[in-house]
Amino acid sequence: MTDDPLFRDPAAPVAARVRDLLGRMTLNEKVGQVNQRMYGWDAYERTATGHRLTEAFRAEVAAFDGMGALYGLQRADAWSGVTAESGIGAAEGARVSDAVQRHVVERTRLGIPVLLVEEMPHGLQALDGTLMPVNLAVGATWNPELYEEAAALAAAQLRSRGGHVALVSALDLVRDPRWGRAEECFGEDPYLAARFTEALVRGVQGPPGERIGPDRAAVVLKHFAGQGAAVGGRNSAATELGLRELREIHLEAALAGVRAGAAGVMAAYNEFDGLPCAANRDLLTGILRETWGFTGLVMADGLALDRLVRLAGDPVAAGAMALAAGTDLSLWDGCFPRLAEAVEGGLVDEAVLDAAVGRVLALKFRLGLFERPYTGDRPPAAGPERLSERIARESVTLLAHDRVTLPLTGGARVAVLGPNADSVPQQIGDYTAPQRPGTGVSVLDGLRAAAPAGTEVVYARGCGLVGGDRSALPEAVALTAGADVAVVVLGGSSARAAETHFDANGAAVVTGDPGGMTCGEGVDLADLSLPEGQLALLDAVAATGTPVVVVLVQGRPHALPDLAGRVGAVLSAWYPGPWGGRAVADVLFGVAEPVGRLPVSVPRSAAQLPVFYNGKDHGYRGYVDQPATARHAFGHGLTYGSVEYGVPWLSRSAVGVAEFAGEGHAVTPPPEHGDGYDTVRDDGARLGGGPQRDDGPGAGRGPVVCSVEVCNTGERPVRETVQLYVRRVLGGSSWPRVRELRGFERVALAPGEWAEVSFTVDAGVLGSVSRSGRRVVEPGEFMIEAGPSSDRAQGVPLTVRASPPEAAPGAEAPGSSRRSP
Repeated sequence: MTDDPLFRDPAAPVAARVRDLLGRMTLNEKVGQVNQRMYGWDAYERTATGHRLTEAFRAEVAAFDGMGALYGLQRADAWSGVTAESGIGAAEGARVSDAVQRHVVERTRLGIPVLLVEEMPHGLQALDGTLMPVNLAVGATWNPELYEEAAALAAAQLRSRGGHVALVSALDLVRDPRWGRAEECFGEDPYLAARFTEALVRGVQGPPGERIGPDRAAVVLKHFAGQGAAVGGRNSAATELGLRELREIHLEAALAGVRAGAAGVMAAYNEFDGLPCAANRDLLTGILRETWGFTGLVMADGLALDRLVRLAGDPVAAGAMALAAGTDLSLWDGCFPRLAEAVEGGLVDEAVLDAAVGRVLALKFRLGLFERPYTGDRPPAAGPERLSERIARESVTLLAHDRVTLPLTGGARVAVLGPNADSVPQQIGDYTAPQRPGTGVSVLDGLRAAAPAGTEVVYARGCGLVGGDRSALPEAVALTAGADVAVVVLGGSSARAAETHFDANGAAVVTGDPGGMTCGEGVDLADLSLPEGQLALLDAVAATGTPVVVVLVQGRPHALPDLAGRVGAVLSAWYPGPWGGRAVADVLFGVAEPVGRLPVSVPRSAAQLPVFYNGKDHGYRGYVDQPATARHAFGHGLTYGSVEYGVPWLSRSAVGVAEFAGEGHAVTPPPEHGDGYDTVRDDGARLGGGPQRDDGPGAGRGPVVCSVEVCNTGERPVRETVQLYVRRVLGGSSWPRVRELRGFERVALAPGEWAEVSFTVDAGVLGSVSRSGRRVVEPGEFMIEAGPSSDRAQGVPLTVRASPPEAAPGAEAPGSSRRSP
C-alpha cells in the first residue's frame, strides 16, 4: 500500500490522474497552469560559473504556486537578444532545464512540473540546434517519409536538452506569396500540406498512444486557421474566407494533424468572420473538438489575447472570452493571468477553467513528467545534419533548362555571382539561432568543394541584396566575360540582424530600413519582383553571351520575368539550410539529379495574384496585358533526363455513388456531429499488381484504379514524381475548382526503364464539401488526371452515377466493392 495520491500513480489512467489532481488544486493554482507568461530567456542569467535562475522567474512561480509552461528557455536570436556568449548551448541545455524544473517541482505545494516549450520550425531554435531547410523547401521534396525521419531526430534533440513541447508551423498555406511567412508553409495545396503535417506529427511524437516517449516531444501545430489567407499578404491581418473556403482549403492539414494525434494546435492571429481565432468558439470548440473529437490543448499565439481587449472591453473579460471559446494556454498576454477574477465575477464558469487545466495536466502526464521531471546528464542527441542536407538536395527544383548548360562539367572557368552566393545566414531562414563559426556551407563554398579537378571558380558579389546600386556590376561583367559559365545566385533573406527592430511578439518591424530582411515574420512585400540591383546584375551578365545559370535562394516564390533565350537554366533552392550550398553544388555538377517539384505556383508579377493552381474554375482567359497563368505551375520540376507519360486509364469508367459510403473511413460526420467537416484523403500509395483495364460495360467490379505508364526516355537516371489530380466537370452542389491534387507517387527510373503507377480513386479523391458542409461523393462527371505537374496532366473521364444501374446483360452488377480500410 502507498499513501501517494492517485495523480502520482504512473499505472493509473491519465484521465483519472487529472481528475484527482484537479480536485486538490486552488483556483489560483489552476490559473497558473494555463499561463506561460514569461519569455524563457528572462528566467536565467549567465554568471562566471554558468547560469542561474533570476528573481523574476522565482517571483513568477510564487505568484501562482506553480507554472503551467515556460516558452523559449533555450531560444536564441536577434529578437530575444540571446547570443552565443549569453545563451544556453547544447552542453548546458539539460542542466539549465533541470534547474528550472527542480525549482518548480520542489518549491510549490503540489509539485506539478512545468512544460518547457521551444520553437522547432525547421530544427530546434537554440544554440547548437541543428537546422533543416525551411518548410517551403521541405514541401518541394514531395517526400513526407524523409521529413518524418528528420523531425524525429529534431524532437530527440529537443528532449535531450530538457524541452518537452515543439512549436512547428505546418497548417498555413501560401495563398498569397507577398506574405512574409510564406517560408513557413509546406506550399499552397491542402493535400500536400496534410501529408507533411501527418509526417511531422508521427516524427515528433512517435507512435500513436497515450504516452509520449522520452526521446519524443509533444507537437503544437501552427496556426489554426487560415492565417496564410490574410488579405494582401499582410501579416496577422483580416481574412475574407467563407466557411466553404476554410473547410475546403485551410482545415485539411489541421484535420490530418489531429487524426495523426497532434498534442496541440496554436490559434492563429487572424480573425475569421469577425472574430479572432483565439476567441472563435465555432472554430476551436465546434469544429476542432465537437466535430473532429480533438482532446489536446489549444495555445494562444504571442500576445494574441491582449488584442481581444478591443472587443471585450478589459483584460478580465478578454480572458474569459478566449477561455470560453476553447483557448487553454496563454502566451505572454495580460488576460489569462486574471482568470481568477473572471471566474469569481461570473464571466466564465470554473468548470470551463477546469477543462482547460485538465488538458494542460494531461499533456504533462502523457510526457511522463511526474515520473521523470529531470533530463539528467545524458549527452545531447545528435541532430539531423545528414538528413538536413538530403532534404536540401531533394528540394532543389529545376524550373527551366535549355538541355545544354547543365550539368556543369570539369575543366571550365565558373564565375559565381550574386548577393546570395556567399552567405550562409541568407540560406537558413527566419526563426534561427546564431550559428557557431564554421557551421554550414554557402553556395560558393559548395561549388568550390564540388568542382572537378581543373575547374576554376571565381567570385564577385555583383550587387546588394536590396536597392539599385550598380557600382559593382563592372567587376561582375568582367568575370563573366572571361568565364565559360556564370552561376548567378539571387533571391531573398530572412536573416535577422542585431539592428533589426521587433514587435513585442517577435515579428520584425520593417518600416524604414528593413535591415537586410526581405522575408520572414512581419516582412511582407507589395512587389514580388527581385530587387532592382539583382535584376540589373542578371541583365548585365546575360548580355555578355556567356551561358548563365540562375539559382534562387529564397523564402517565397519571387515573380520571375521571361528568361527564355537569356539564361540556360533556372533553379530554385528556397532556403536550403546550413548545408544547402553542398546540395546546390551537387545538383549543378550532376552528382545528384534535380528531383524537387514546386509546392507553390511561381507568379509572373504581383499584379496577377492570386495565381494558385486550384482556384475556382470560371474559365477566366487572362488579363489584356499579361496572362493569368503562373510562370511555373504547381508541381512543376524538370530533370536532366527525359520522361514521357502515357495516357492514363481507369479500371472502370463508371461507378455508383453508393459504393463510396463507409469506404475505410466515414465520408460524412456521424449524426451527433451535425454539419461539421470530416474527411480523409488517400495518400496515393502505389498498388501492387496494378488494375484491370476497363474493356467495356461488362468489365469486372472492384475499386476504381487510375493507372499511367511512365518511361525514362533519356540517358540519365531520374526520380519522377507522378501526380494525381481530379477535376469535377459536371454535377455537384458547389462550383468546382480547376483541379485538385489527390495523390502522388515518387518512382525511380533507370535509362530506358518504364513503370506503371497506380492510384486508388476512392472517396478521398472524389469527395467535395456539400451545401451541408459535409464532405461527400456527389454524382457527376469527373476527369481523373495524372502527369508531371498541375499544368501537364492528362485526364480520363469517370462517371459517378446517382444509383447503381439495373442488372442487365453486359452491364456492371449492382452493389458495391470497397477496398479494406
